[in-house]
Amino acid sequence: MSSAAANNTTMRDRLRDIVAKKSLSIGPEVTLASGATSRFYFNMKPTMFDAEGASLISNLILDAIADDEPYYDYVGGMEIGAIPIVSSIGLRSWQRSQAITGFFVRKQAKDHGAKRQVEGDLSPGANVLIVEDVTTTGGSSLKAVHAVRELGCKVRKVVTLVDRLEGADSAFSAEGIDLVPLLTANDFNISAGN
Repeated sequence: MSSAAANNTTMRDRLRDIVAKKSLSIGPEVTLASGATSRFYFNMKPTMFDAEGASLISNLILDAIADDEPYYDYVGGMEIGAIPIVSSIGLRSWQRSQAITGFFVRKQAKDHGAKRQVEGDLSPGANVLIVEDVTTTGGSSLKAVHAVRELGCKVRKVVTLVDRLEGADSAFSAEGIDLVPLLTANDFNISAGN
């Protein structure tokens, strides 16, 4: 194993530990954004707002896309979950001299001011990376994908912090998009049946 791969494994293991401690709840049934119910739930905000968590997330995502060609002009996703990820990636990408400009997609367009659904100055033809905190079926990220494609942008990859392994991969594949999870439900020894 190369030193870069070993470092990524160490960072990934540390991120898993933080998520398990701060963002994973197992217990009474809850309703997910997809409408499904589950006995386990990831609230990623405590991990995303943790200084070490944010650093690990941004480094792991940038490492996951480092060899992608063409590289990304923009990174974004659906409000609220993607916003802290986008902010930390923007800062870290600048520090690595591979700056990626951020944006976010509103659940619905504002009814005042510029009345925009996508907040950011995306250019038609731009290469866009979509990020999400947790994927179940992929519905939220697909809304972001469709919104930026309507602006003439290209999306070929979605990076999620945690994939619950409940169908998102197939949904993205049907759209010609690769799903790259930093972690999955399997990393926590849980499954959709829990």
